[in-house]
Amino acid sequence: MRKLTGVLSITILFIVIYLLTWPVPITPVSWKSPPNPGYTGPFAVNTRLAAIEKLPLGETHGPEDIALDADGRIYAATNEGFIVRLENSHAKSEKWVNTGGRPLGIDFDGNGNLIVADGYIGLLSIAPDGKITELVNSVDGVPLGFTDDVDVAADGKIYFSDASVKFKAKTYGTMAASLLDLMEHGGHGRLIVYDPASGKASTLITGLNFANGVAVSPDQSYVLVNETGNYRVLRYWITGPRKGAWEPLIESLPAFPDNISAGFDGRFWVALVSPRNPLLDGLAGKPFIRKMIQRLPEAIKPKAVHYGHIIAVNETGKVVADLQDPNAACPINTSVTETSQYLYIGSLVTDFIARLPKSEAGL
Repeated sequence: MRKLTGVLSITILFIVIYLLTWPVPITPVSWKSPPNPGYTGPFAVNTRLAAIEKLPLGETHGPEDIALDADGRIYAATNEGFIVRLENSHAKSEKWVNTGGRPLGIDFDGNGNLIVADGYIGLLSIAPDGKITELVNSVDGVPLGFTDDVDVAADGKIYFSDASVKFKAKTYGTMAASLLDLMEHGGHGRLIVYDPASGKASTLITGLNFANGVAVSPDQSYVLVNETGNYRVLRYWITGPRKGAWEPLIESLPAFPDNISAGFDGRFWVALVSPRNPLLDGLAGKPFIRKMIQRLPEAIKPKAVHYGHIIAVNETGKVVADLQDPNAACPINTSVTETSQYLYIGSLVTDFIARLPKSEAGL
């Protein structure tokens, strides 16, 4: 019994020392979590997202973002590095090109090139014939760490996000890198603009906590960027008397915002990847404990909850549409692309593109 007690004591001591001292990649920062509205008010629980259709992706999965070209062909950026293309919604998917990295946000420019935010490589352009050109891999002397989302303005300028210059997607993987950045909360993200005419890129906003989705307004006066770690959407003015200034468009979201896109009738669609984690919010001001949690085995660390959820906000930040599926037929939502008839919805984990008829969404 005495020997067993000694072994137990040593084991406990080892665990305590491990939890207190084992090196981890994060240096957590104390912050104040904004109020969580929960699933009430404009976010009241509903099942409006449950009627999705599924467009199979074949051997690929994780369609982070979806874009349609001028001919109506459907493109998706997948986890295997492929840009997958479907000639139409009834066609079998084809592996169009492979970037050699992890393509995330995608958008077409005015010349029919697919602009790709590749988390591993940087900002890419893919010509209609499939030729890949690297546009940007470093900005203001700082290498891109996690190129995340992209939107092309009417004047050809390309706005994109670098989610984290510290926790690089290629080093850790996109999911692991995002979790590390959120746990540290060190403000390593930035919003960037690239001008193809000059070939130069410059930083517009720094210090963001996981800079994610990017969308230029229809009138081209501002660009929106989702700050995932602070549960909000920011507006950066690119023209007018407030040019260069920025402010929140909507704050205190009930979930982690991923990508954002301009839709119809003044809507901006925000994909909510997972509900907020009460543990993470509760430990916002306790960086030492967050560091200890990082030392726990992966199996017992907090996990993203599967919950289908997308919202639309207008130019004042008012929620004008809220579509949910608590049963998560399409979980971990990452993007929304609106056409005249459908909402195409991205995901980090599905082996299909989700599509919702706008008639089912009440639009």
